Amino acid sequence: MDTPTPARSLSENDVLEAAARLVAAFARTDTAEYFAAFAPDATFVFHTEPARLESRAEYEALWAFWLADGWSVTACESTDAHVQVYGTSAVFSHTVLTTAGTPGATETTRERETIVFTRSGDQILAVHEHLSPVPDPGFSLEPADAGAAAVADAGADAGATPVVVVA
Repeated sequence: MDTPTPARSLSENDVLEAAARLVAAFARTDTAEYFAAFAPDATFVFHTEPARLESRAEYEALWAFWLADGWSVTACESTDAHVQVYGTSAVFSHTVLTTAGTPGATETTRERETIVFTRSGDQILAVHEHLSPVPDPGFSLEPADAGAAAVADAGADAGATPVVVVA
């Protein structure tokens, strides 16, 4: 009786290479190569869509709809890459600057993206992607005068943990 060979753990380099291939295919609007990077049961959360996409097929249908309108990606730059490896799975996060749209109506967006990769046989496939906008540079959860209040209260309760409440 043959014993199954355990899956090899991912390395940071494995994940960076898989992510680079995925981003490059996206940047070329290479439908076949781009979707080959995802497992069939991959899920997608995009801030531009009203609901989670529950499979690669759902995303492919949305992509086809965009393409039918003349949509394409004209540039995509990945920066600030970060990899966390957990055995045969890994979390890849980065910032993407993308220019896409239809002829005469392109838009450049700066977003944060997280992609979860896993080893499947000899392949490294994405099983989840989450895309969110990058907040405006001046965005803060603290009120504008929080710094002054913190300095004034510093001596009052030095052991207290500050709590930020968003209303």
